[in-house]
Amino acid sequence: MWMYLGLLAALFLGLHNLCKKHAVQGNEVFPVLLGTISAGFLLLLPFYLGSVFYPEYMAKINFNVTKLPWETHGFIAIKSAIMASSWVLAYQALKHLPITIVTPIRSAGPFFTFIGAIIIYQEKPNTWQWIGFFLIIGSVLLYSRIGKKEGIHFKKNKWIFAIIGATFLGASSGLYDKFLIQSLTLNPQTLQFWFCFYTILILLIILSITWFPYQEKRKAFKFRWSIPAVGILLQTADYFYFKALQDPDALIMLLSAIKRSQIIIAVVIGGIVFKEKNKRKKLVPLAGIMIGVFLILYS
Repeated sequence: MWMYLGLLAALFLGLHNLCKKHAVQGNEVFPVLLGTISAGFLLLLPFYLGSVFYPEYMAKINFNVTKLPWETHGFIAIKSAIMASSWVLAYQALKHLPITIVTPIRSAGPFFTFIGAIIIYQEKPNTWQWIGFFLIIGSVLLYSRIGKKEGIHFKKNKWIFAIIGATFLGASSGLYDKFLIQSLTLNPQTLQFWFCFYTILILLIILSITWFPYQEKRKAFKFRWSIPAVGILLQTADYFYFKALQDPDALIMLLSAIKRSQIIIAVVIGGIVFKEKNKRKKLVPLAGIMIGVFLILYS
């Protein structure tokens, strides 16, 4: 069951990536990010209010936001700091790079998660899983060669380093999620609500330094329908992902890889919508990544 929940998460993540590209094009990145997280927070707010005023009913339908000790709040705040850093880097990179380059690089995230799962959680891969992961990494390297044809030189482009940093931080957060869900026994909506709350606080601090004081930047910001859509789709994807992680048999390294199937939507549909170059050539490494995911899923 947890694998199917992972595929649902991948579906909503793929749609989320398309909306995110639309939201950041020619726009101020930090207020876009704040808008997306705020939309997700407003989506979850009724669950929190319902848990305050109607706790028994919310618990009955399994959508209650539980009370937490301060120590647990600290653990969630750490996750917020990790993901806020990852998103700031990812949004800046997405603003300056084609989605058909950014998304496949982010697909290398399962490799970092894979290594962490072996070291931290002692998850044991078999031969086919090893082959699958290295196939994903090889395909990402092939994307870098295609990227050069679009004037994107991976060694000289700072936005490439930004998306690599974002990928590493995102993978670290994925490993941390297993600790939060399984060791601290947090339910998805509780983790999501407080995660959004602390992330908004972090972003408000960043914006108070980099955006609010500057009138020109405030005027440059364009509100688009895709900004709240990003937040809603992300929280929906995270809900299915965290529900999958609640299963004690769930392997974080496989879940992370399954989520990468979102690249079908991002590369194929995104390439058409945003009219990006070399779409056919990008299908070759895309196939490599999908075969890698297939080997992991069915090994």
